[in-house]
Amino acid sequence: MIPAPAFLSNPERFMSFSRWAAPLFGVIAIGLGLAGLWLGFTAPEDYQQGDTVRIMFIHVPAAWLAMFVYACLAVASFLSLVFRHVLADAAAAAAAPLGAGFTFLALVTGSLWGRPMWGAWWVWDARLTSVLILFLIYLAYIALRGAIDDETKAGRASAILALVGAVNLPVIHYSVEWWNSLHQGASVLREGGPAMPPVFLVPLLLMALAYTSAFGSLWLVRIRGEVWRRRAEAAALRAARA
Repeated sequence: MIPAPAFLSNPERFMSFSRWAAPLFGVIAIGLGLAGLWLGFTAPEDYQQGDTVRIMFIHVPAAWLAMFVYACLAVASFLSLVFRHVLADAAAAAAAPLGAGFTFLALVTGSLWGRPMWGAWWVWDARLTSVLILFLIYLAYIALRGAIDDETKAGRASAILALVGAVNLPVIHYSVEWWNSLHQGASVLREGGPAMPPVFLVPLLLMALAYTSAFGSLWLVRIRGEVWRRRAEAAALRAARA
């Protein structure tokens, strides 16, 4: 078996790190989120979208995190398959509900934004459809893990599903370019620099960092919970055999 990286092969080191890192990321998320919301909701109206543009500060970071969390899930699943280490599997299991939450938030806020802009709550746009598929993959991953009683088999089966589902990430990213889409193209990470003015760009980036910090905090907390749960189950099994 391939030896795991030091961080993944030493749960105690992770538990020690996460004990202080989780609350730190949480505090950072609150500070950045408050600053981003204040700047976003005190910014002037957009000349085309009016006050509706403020949904952007909730929707866009959620959409970014929906993809970022799935990338983390896929990487953790890959490491779990290759190194066969329980901590990587615990990280994957802990990420899935968080990613599903961000994706659901992106879909709901996107619908709220689309109604006044497009005149419809939902259209089968390439970007919307691929994000909906991402949400369904998250749900399928969670359901598959819950359907298999054996922890090892559940981890391997769900890891394979996660890696197959990762094919959807570039589809989401390039959907605006590959197909006709109601969505505008990239306006932040684009050749030539951001297309939006600083009055909107700064709060958007602050909210993106707040979402990322919040995910980091919640992810660490959930991984810690997975570690404690598995330790408790192992201890109960040893006691039953004694």
